[in-house]
Amino acid sequence: MIPFERFRPEKKAEYDRFLQRCEMRGCEYSFANLCLWGRQYGAVLENHLLLFSHFGGKSVYPYPVGSGSVRPALEALMEDAKERGIPFRLTCLTKADCEELETLYPGRFYFFSDRDSADYIYDIHRLASLTGKKLQAKRNHINRFLEANPQWRTEVITQQLLPYCNQLLQRWYAAHKNEAELSMEKYALYTGLANLNELELEGLLLFAGDTPVALSLGSRLNETVFDVHFEKADADIPGAYPLINREFARYIQKKCPEIRYFNREDDMGLPGLRKAKESYTPDLLLEQYWAVWVEESDYV
Repeated sequence: MIPFERFRPEKKAEYDRFLQRCEMRGCEYSFANLCLWGRQYGAVLENHLLLFSHFGGKSVYPYPVGSGSVRPALEALMEDAKERGIPFRLTCLTKADCEELETLYPGRFYFFSDRDSADYIYDIHRLASLTGKKLQAKRNHINRFLEANPQWRTEVITQQLLPYCNQLLQRWYAAHKNEAELSMEKYALYTGLANLNELELEGLLLFAGDTPVALSLGSRLNETVFDVHFEKADADIPGAYPLINREFARYIQKKCPEIRYFNREDDMGLPGLRKAKESYTPDLLLEQYWAVWVEESDYV
């Protein structure tokens, strides 16, 4: 079997030489996400990074990334699945990956789209300015916040600000205590805050006076895409969500002028989250696909 290892912060430089070369790929290829969420494993095989994950009760292999022919990497993963006695399931494929796989193994794979895992991609300049008729409602919500909270400010999240982050998160999770699916997210978010520097995370905290009311946290996905991993705001304060979104885009735009897009990740099939992300009119809905052996299609 392939000697997969858990993703750890000290592996960032080694694995980022593959991940940072990815062009338009989903948030599953963020090193921070691979460290923070669930059971994720990696291994290097020559010119490719191989990934192994346990997702939704299934063992899956995100499509390998690297340079040169992908066939040796795929063959290694196929053999690994056989030795583990599990179906060979590839996830996180782009349309180009599906075409490549079909060319290498004609008629051998069954492909299907996973809408709930599609990433929402936005032009960072549009999020930073919120121009246009479609985003008028966002500007109105922000204006109401600014009128009600003239002493507002944002601060870059550092270790010194973690107590304020905790104040906000304690309130937020207490208000959502009946949502059982948030337990993994809560662990991932607190772990990310505890490893800001090691994971090279960027974060912004919004204050209304002296009260923390919203935060956003993310990291660079590649040279031109920034991945927003977490965004939390006090829902009782109108405008807090659109304001932290706008201010975080402005902060990243100023600090990293080469960044062109914000990846605000998927909606997990949650109707409320889907509505919120669609309300910003994404510039691209990055589709994700699964691929399974035709003879194993019952194991999807």
